[in-house]
This record gives sequence, C-alpha cells and structure tokens, in this order.
Amino acid sequence: MHDELIAQAQAWLTEDPDPETRTELARLIDAGDHTELAARFGGTLQFGTAGLRGELGAGPMRMNRSVVIRAAAGLAAYLRKQGHDGGLVVIGYDARHKSHDFAQDTAAVMTGAGLRAAVLPRPLPTPVLAFAIRHLGAVAGVEVTASHNPPRDNGYKVYLGDGSQIVPPADIDIAAEIAAVPSLSTVPRPTEGWDTLDDSVLDAYLARTDAVLSEGSPRTARTVYTAMHGVGKDVLLAAFARAGFPAPVLVAEQADPDPEFPTVAFPNPEEPGAMDLSFATARALSGEAAPDLIIANDPDADRCAVAVQDGNDATDGSGWRMLRGDEVGALLAAHLVRRGATGTFAESIVSSSLLGRIAEKAGLPHVETLTGFKWIARAEGLRYGYEEALGYCVDPDGVRDKDGITAALLITELASQLKEEGRTLLDLLDDLAVEHGLHATDQLSVRVEDLSLIAAAMRRLREQPPTELAGLPITRTDDLTQGTAELPPTDGLRYTLDGARVIVRPSGTEPKLKCYLEVVIPVGSHKDLPAARTKATALLESIKRDLSSAAGI
Repeated sequence: MHDELIAQAQAWLTEDPDPETRTELARLIDAGDHTELAARFGGTLQFGTAGLRGELGAGPMRMNRSVVIRAAAGLAAYLRKQGHDGGLVVIGYDARHKSHDFAQDTAAVMTGAGLRAAVLPRPLPTPVLAFAIRHLGAVAGVEVTASHNPPRDNGYKVYLGDGSQIVPPADIDIAAEIAAVPSLSTVPRPTEGWDTLDDSVLDAYLARTDAVLSEGSPRTARTVYTAMHGVGKDVLLAAFARAGFPAPVLVAEQADPDPEFPTVAFPNPEEPGAMDLSFATARALSGEAAPDLIIANDPDADRCAVAVQDGNDATDGSGWRMLRGDEVGALLAAHLVRRGATGTFAESIVSSSLLGRIAEKAGLPHVETLTGFKWIARAEGLRYGYEEALGYCVDPDGVRDKDGITAALLITELASQLKEEGRTLLDLLDDLAVEHGLHATDQLSVRVEDLSLIAAAMRRLREQPPTELAGLPITRTDDLTQGTAELPPTDGLRYTLDGARVIVRPSGTEPKLKCYLEVVIPVGSHKDLPAARTKATALLESIKRDLSSAAGI
C-alpha cells in the first residue's frame, strides 16, 4: 500500500508544472509521510455543479496547476464536442493565492485546444466575468475563485454561454472528459495566443449598473463599505460614483485585496466577528458623516451584506445589526414591486417564503428552485432572484448570477428613498411583517472536519425521522433525493410544520451540514410586532435544539 502511494506521488511529481507544489510533494515523499500522501492521493477532487473547490497543495485531492490544467482540458474537450470549436472562453480570477496562475493555465489550454481565450485584465468581481460572457458572446466562462472560503482554498467555477453556472448533465459530461485526460503531456499549452482584455469590458459592466436604478431617484444614503480583503472595492466605488451616491467610507483594514484575509477567521460577512471592523468604522462617524447603512461584499464581490443601526437589537453592543439575507431579499423585492417591476421572482427553496407572498400580492410569477444561483438564474422570465446566503440578482439581463455590486446600488437607492420619507429599512421590514406575517428565519450550521459525520446525520434523520419540532407536529416530510414535480433530485430533507418550515442539506461548497429554519407568525398591527418577534425567537431556538438532537449533531 505504501509503495503504491509513493509510486503515485512520484508519477504526479514528474508531471507537476509548478515548482512550489513540486518542492512540497518531494518533501512529503522524502519524509515518507504516508498519512499526508494518503490525504493527497486518496482520490480526486470531484468536479460538480460548483466546479472545483478545495485546499491548495500538491496531489489530485488538492487545488493546484496540474488539477486545473486537467479541468481546463476536460472543459475544452466538452466544448468542442458541443460544436464550439473556435469559440471564445472568457476567464476571470480573484486575488487568492495561485488565482492568476490558474487563469493563465486555463487560457493556454483553451488556446491549445483550438478555442479562443480572453483573460480579464486583473483580479475583478465574479459578476464582471458573468457579464463578460454574454457581452462578448462567449461559449463559456471560467472564474478562478473560492468565494468566501478560508485563505488556504481556491476554486474553479464554470459558466456556459448563457452566462449562468453549469447544471447537470453538463457537470457530469465535463467530469467525464477531465477523467479521460491521460496525462498532462498530452495537453497542448502554448505560451501565447490568447487575449488579455482591456478595461472596455469593465466599462460596459459599469455602464450597465446605471440601469439598475430609477432615473431621478434619491441618492442621499451614506454608507460604510468593506471589501473583506477581496476584489470589490474599485468596482463598487466606481459604480457608486457613477450613480451619484456619497462616496462610501472604507473599512481601511479590509479595503485592499489580501489572500491571507488577516483580520477575519473566515472572509464571509455571515461569520461571527467578520463585520466587527465595519461596525467600529461606522461608530466612529458622527453628525452629517454618520452612515445610514453598512455594505459588505465577500471576497469575489458576488454577495452583498447589509447592516443597519438598531439600538434595540444589536446583540454585540455595537448599535448595528446585520440584516439576514432573507430580510435584504424581501426589501429588494418590495422595492422592485414599488417601482413597477414585472417578470418572475425566484428564490432557492431554503430562502424565506415571504418572497412568494410579496410576488403573489403584486400579481407576479414566483418560482422556488434548488439551492444555488445555477438554478435560480434559469427561472423562466426571471426579473429578480435571491438566496438567503446574501446572493441577489437584480439585473438578470446583464448578469445572470448573483451580483454584490448591483445589489449594493439597489439597497442604497432604497435606503435613500426611505431616508427622504423619514424612514429606514427597518421600518419597511415592519410594514412587510404586518402586511404578510412575520417571517423569521435562522440557520443551524455545523462545520465538521470529518465529512462522514454529515452523511451520518442525514442517515439518522432518514432512518429515525422526527415527528415534531418545538412541539409543532411535522405535517409533511419531503426527501428531496426523490425530486418533486418542481425540483430535480438533491440531497436534502424538507419538513413542513404548522406555521414553520425546516430544510436540512449538506453544503455544496464547504464541509458543513446546514439546516434552514423559518417560522411565520401572523401580525395584526405594528403594536403586535414585539410580541410576535419574541415568540418567533423562542420557536426558532426550540426548533434548533430539537433538530440538533434528532440529527445527533
């Protein structure tokens, strides 16, 4: 067994084009570190609907140049079989370790395979790549990013010519082509022949952001902004300047790209502590400079977080509260309805059912999809889509994916409009609760080192299903692996309760088991809201406890 492992590692070493990972692997072989070699060579990173994502390092179970070259060769072979020989592939990348190398390798492989390749001019937000695919008439796009994963990770996201991320069976077909690559020596990789784009694509994207806002709308809301050590700052500042908003005050410590993400444990606005510097920056501003809201992008700027001043409900004592993705999702929907938007409002099944109530009252079509923008973007007649994990698509004709820049513009326009009326985003949330019932959501998210724990929890829930949660009887259980009339199969469980809903699923991009909870409390008037919120909080906590016990986590 050990001999076989060493032989595998040595074979990999002879092909590896990267001096860094070659040195790393040679050291492991010389040390006879069989445990670490088994972790690197115990399989291959699986290419799925999220593309590839994993820890950087040598070997087929890590993200590295060898894995990326194989992935690019598989994608090129798939595109040619689809009749796209000579077609254009656009490649974008973020500021993580190795992202530029992976982008250049991809361009070389595409060129060598008889396709045309164009690389974005520098690290830019993922939505710029999604825009560029449609804008340039490309047959596919690749974004090198691990979004909000830890610093040691990187990833490889694939889009097809419609500008949305791949879904089955494309992922399965591409994975088969990747597996069929015999060795790196069979993959032509010229040293030139592809284009590096200039700023005209970015300029076209920024011109498109203007269309998100209403002509003549108020542009007075003041913001604090953090790029979370990612690539969002320059593009967001340019978009805000074009729109005529006051220049956002930057969270200086997190403004510029840094692949080490030194100020946060995880570079995700949803993670505890990630917004602390933003709150401190906002608190330091007073008088006319005091901000109306805080905007945060994740490192590749496809997500948008929003925080508001809330002396009553800021549990960390900062005076500021992060809005949930479901709250921002409802606010943007209400804003678009008020502006007379038409078309389909879409969301993932784990997002709040409030969107359906808003759409129904406005007489608009509403669709629920599987989790992820690869599904949301494909809703027929899409006008607006969101998912609770801070992803919003407010301009589907321009970017058929989540876009943290245009979402930031739209929420700041809404805050400006409410400010002119002497109101806030929280006031509008109150109005929506009175109109449609208080829709309170929460999440039980368990990060694991051992992935078998997630499979064990899902198995336990299937074999010993709970009959009630928080004293509420479960009236219906859907095992989503079977699929439904509206949804293709996925690994998940959905429980319908009287006045509540729970969905349990393994994360598609991180080693997490995620449980999404929603309770709906009828509200008679604004004066009933405090009691309804107290009741909702207690119910959610009780559901969390019971669910955790039922899943054994």
